[in-house]
Amino acid sequence: MNDRDFINDMLATEKYLTDAYSTALNEASHQAYYQDLLNIFTETQNCQRDLFNLMFKKGWYKMDAEQNQALQQKYQQFLNYENQFPYGNEQTLQ
Repeated sequence: MNDRDFINDMLATEKYLTDAYSTALNEASHQAYYQDLLNIFTETQNCQRDLFNLMFKKGWYKMDAEQNQALQQKYQQFLNYENQFPYGNEQTLQ
């Protein structure tokens, strides 16, 4: 395995862990336990972000820039969904 493979594996693991910790946070009923989990989740999430940034910087995690027209279409799609929100339009994102 090369560096890219190792870091990619670590990134996948961190993503899996943040997913699991997120679920655990939703189920934690004891405040001290919740706070411990939240601290671990935050550390794990930060590690995931650092690994992502490293891979992106090295060109190992590429994303294509979206075209303005496609962004406008997604925005319009969101606006159409906005009418379906149960609390009306007073809580829309600006």
